[in-house]
Amino acid sequence: MNAEFHQTGLSPDADWWRQAAVYQIYPRSFADSNADGLGDLPGITAKASYLQSLGIEAVWLSPFYPSALADGGYDVDDYRDVDPRLGTLEDFDGLLAALHHAGIRLIVDIVPNHSSNRHVWFREALAAPPGSAARERYIFRDGTGPDGSQPPSDWLSHFGGSAWTQVADGQWYLHLFSPEQPDFNWDNPEVREDFLGTLRFWSDRGVDGFRVDVAHGMAKDLSEPLRSRPTPDPRITPDDGTDPLFDRDDVHRIFAEWRKVLNEYDPPRAAVAEAWAPTAPRRALYARPTGLGQAFNFDLLEANWEPETFGTIIATNLAEAGLSGASSTWVLSSHDVVRHASRYGLPPGVDFQAWLLSGGSSPAEDRNVGLARARAATLLMLALPGSSYLYQGEELGLFEVADLPESVLQDPIWARTGQREKGRDGCRVPLPWTADAPFFGFSTTQPHLPQPAWFGPLSVASQDADPGSTLQFYRRALRLRRKLRSAETLSWVQGHRPDVLHFVRPGGWHSISNFGPEPVALPEGEVVITSGPLVKGTLPVDTAAWVIADS
Repeated sequence: MNAEFHQTGLSPDADWWRQAAVYQIYPRSFADSNADGLGDLPGITAKASYLQSLGIEAVWLSPFYPSALADGGYDVDDYRDVDPRLGTLEDFDGLLAALHHAGIRLIVDIVPNHSSNRHVWFREALAAPPGSAARERYIFRDGTGPDGSQPPSDWLSHFGGSAWTQVADGQWYLHLFSPEQPDFNWDNPEVREDFLGTLRFWSDRGVDGFRVDVAHGMAKDLSEPLRSRPTPDPRITPDDGTDPLFDRDDVHRIFAEWRKVLNEYDPPRAAVAEAWAPTAPRRALYARPTGLGQAFNFDLLEANWEPETFGTIIATNLAEAGLSGASSTWVLSSHDVVRHASRYGLPPGVDFQAWLLSGGSSPAEDRNVGLARARAATLLMLALPGSSYLYQGEELGLFEVADLPESVLQDPIWARTGQREKGRDGCRVPLPWTADAPFFGFSTTQPHLPQPAWFGPLSVASQDADPGSTLQFYRRALRLRRKLRSAETLSWVQGHRPDVLHFVRPGGWHSISNFGPEPVALPEGEVVITSGPLVKGTLPVDTAAWVIADS
């Protein structure tokens, strides 16, 4: 495949990713082209003009590979093919061409920590004896106890329960996620070489970059005896690189090899790490130019709507970007968390999984407050230096679908936690495109997750003609962002109350966000966009604005 074919409408800028607006597509829930209730690649291709109208510069495509969907596609059967329910390699090429023609780059998700249990290598491993080369591609160990009937260690899965599953001959294999997701052994040269081949396979087809799933978990200390983690919680990691499973220094040798491959292309392929590192300096290691080049920070995604918290996060992560030479990343919603329009409409400190178990009834969600804050947070985020990641549907102001019935839940978290956590399905419900068509225009048959009746007024068609809609707000903000952005710096402006965040970007671009209870005066200049209506020329509570200062 000649990558030049796909470059129509794109500049050859090697640094395009540094301040890009990137839109995450969860393909099974975006648009269905063949009436099977599952979103697919041709469905995305048909919406290329919609994506162009948003003003985004890149799409991050969540996994589209063959998969049993034990974990939403993050259990990969074949890293160099397309799930036949989602299309073909030719459909992928068509999508890539359509996006590039529209001036939109494509980042694909790569899942290197684990495969699916249907991957040809894992099937070979199960058929091979203990100690075989086939088993060495994964992490197999003998059990403990007198008869080996206990797991090799006390490590826990992210989805609940033990991280080990026993096979028929008595050995156990490691899976940091579901049993259908066996972990690769990244000490194995064959594993390393095969993934370099996968990077080249998609780069040769013309993709512009990679989002690296569980980048912090690939290198593991497997020396015997296997030692316990400092804390059993897989989400908590020490900040010195000594954990046996997560954020180990050894992982950066892997990414140095990857960077050499990514730099074989012109322009070099971009990469961003999903690395849940415990500190900003640890996360900066993934973003070095000798490594992946950029790393997600999820701090805003986890933050309450509080000015001090937001201000500290922004300052910390801009300093982190300076440590690595990368640009920062900003994200408020994704396929893994409760949508931010709902989070901000709930009391601080609420247990989101308990809220989901209540069907969204306890505590009650204030959607007016949640949407106002979500729009304000988005406008603040889009003004920051660095790249902004948006999640499909947030441009429609979608809320979490908290009342999905138990019978339709697909997230393995539900079963693995003994039905104590509902999981992530509520943010993965298929998008509404029209208000008056069956299934809101997503499909002509029942979608894989049911859509609520309140989706209709939030559909794309319903918002298209409304200048005050959230969709039109996103379009204006993204268009202005591309016009206004310049050097990756900001200066804080003091003098307001502590519940107001105010900074200025080069060129006199002011961002003012009011977290407080009273309206605040705006600086002199042209108000180019606000997240909500002004009140007698002042910025009300839970509202943000951009002002271009008078020269």
